[in-house]
Amino acid sequence: MKVAIIETTPDLKTLQPKDHLAYSVSQELSLFTVSLCGNIEMAVPNGTPYSLYTNKLGPGFCRFDIKQRFFKLIVVILLCGMAIAYTRIINYTFIMIFAFSKKTSVYLLILGLFVSLFAFQSCKKKHSAIADQLFKTTQNKVYEDVDPDTLAAALKKEIEGQKSKIANEPVIEAFIKGNDYQPVLVMNHFFNGDLDILPDYFDKITEHGLSKKPYHITAIRTLVAKFHDKNGILTTDEAYHELARLELLTASSLIKYSNAMQYGVVNPRKIFSRYFTATKRPDSISMKNVLLVKDLKAYLDSIQPADPQYKILQKAFLNGTVIDGLSAEESKRYFLVNMERLRWKNKPTEPKYVIVNIPDFKLDVMEGGKSVLNMKVCVGQGRNMDAHASLISYVDSDRYDKPFPRETPQLSSVIHSVEVNPTWNIPRSIATKEIIIEAAEDPYYLSNKNIDVYKDGIKIEDPESIDWSTVTADNLQYDFKQRPGEDNSLGKIKFLFKNRSSVYLHDTPAKSAFRKAMRAVSHGCVRLGDPQGLAKNLFGEGEDYDTIAKDMSEDNPEPTNIGLPKKTPIYITYVTCWTDDAGVLQHRQDVYGLDIVLYDHLKPLMN
Repeated sequence: MKVAIIETTPDLKTLQPKDHLAYSVSQELSLFTVSLCGNIEMAVPNGTPYSLYTNKLGPGFCRFDIKQRFFKLIVVILLCGMAIAYTRIINYTFIMIFAFSKKTSVYLLILGLFVSLFAFQSCKKKHSAIADQLFKTTQNKVYEDVDPDTLAAALKKEIEGQKSKIANEPVIEAFIKGNDYQPVLVMNHFFNGDLDILPDYFDKITEHGLSKKPYHITAIRTLVAKFHDKNGILTTDEAYHELARLELLTASSLIKYSNAMQYGVVNPRKIFSRYFTATKRPDSISMKNVLLVKDLKAYLDSIQPADPQYKILQKAFLNGTVIDGLSAEESKRYFLVNMERLRWKNKPTEPKYVIVNIPDFKLDVMEGGKSVLNMKVCVGQGRNMDAHASLISYVDSDRYDKPFPRETPQLSSVIHSVEVNPTWNIPRSIATKEIIIEAAEDPYYLSNKNIDVYKDGIKIEDPESIDWSTVTADNLQYDFKQRPGEDNSLGKIKFLFKNRSSVYLHDTPAKSAFRKAMRAVSHGCVRLGDPQGLAKNLFGEGEDYDTIAKDMSEDNPEPTNIGLPKKTPIYITYVTCWTDDAGVLQHRQDVYGLDIVLYDHLKPLMN
């Protein structure tokens, strides 16, 4: 079949010579567009140089190859439609030029052409990438009408409506906004099956002693099933709403789960007033990175707690193990609070460090993951265990109103030096509660204990002349220092590290305390069972250690400060349940009641 297009020439007498070019452009564009179709014969003006055509049949005729496949018929129809559209656009532009002004140039014509083409392109319907993919997967025609702008509006509305209900909302909104409010999480993880397995991980969080309620497991499974089903989504409005819901629930649950596995569910800084251990917590960057994960299954596997101690405690919890001498409920509490502690990111990473475990009353020097030195220690006096309820109250309301000031704090720092034969600058709290009371009862108490008294920085030569019975905490104007010697409360050496509680490791003249099982007896510092052994380990054999050993044996000691050749990290921790090297489950008394505090904060997240 042949299609012939006959050229018609309007009356051009009224056109200016320069406007003939406009008409020529119109005709050339029309003929060139139509000529692309093939299998068409064209009548062209005699004498017109259409050199781009070939296979001429005669004056003004050209023929194209008629051997075309069936599908090209569709292309022909489309191109003919384009030709008609372009011709109408140009003829319309030509008429406007002719009617508007005789001075109209061909440049205005070209400008009009570009504007018309731009308008034509702007009218093309936008497509949603995720809707296109859902249509390919399910053949549900509802997705053909999903518009990305309307989808973005639906996501904005969902975020606004859920702000007070979802955790980490600012991070999630910033992430979604950065992706033009399109459901990129669903796009990235629905079609590869990630969203099918994600609720399974959430379901197993009960194996960690935590509730699965915050993770929207049923809702996510229901929505995922809807989008898998060809008839699951019935209207575009439903598609917009459910895509927005699935995106938001996935983001919120994924971040919350990741935070729980990697950082724990309780922030120790918020529940313990004397917690000064460097502890990494989730921030906006770490949470955003969770949403950028490509291989979700590999990521979820990688964040599971891997500490061997955690695995052992988890197994004991799941098996319902009962610790000797404790009830089932008490045993459960021991397992869960110490599992939570192991989820906190506060563990030593250095090859060598000193670690003190308060409830165990022990110090270890660790090298390469093994203890190379172990000794008994005494720690700060514990609280009255019946007072734990008041502790919870003050922790939640005022971190700094410490009712039990003698507890040794949890902290991390670096041992930088030692003081041999130290002078003890007696803290005001000890002075008011002990020193002035002892001095009032015994006029020679101060001299017998080698304690000097100062006022405004000037030493008082005769402190026995002071009537100590009239001195109280409110009118105390004196400072007290204990000179080096056998009776010095710090013993022969103290190990210094920066901390806000002004505590340190030190020797002690009260050696009998190390024979006790309960060694929570100090004012807050850590007393060492083998201070010289620790000095030897940290300094090693050499001149510095020789000086330390010599000065510690002097009869008339003088204070000496010596810096460590290599600063050593120190961690003072609080762990009440673990397994020893032989695999035997160990537990210790909760001497400060901190397990009770932590468990009370865990319980709402367990049910």
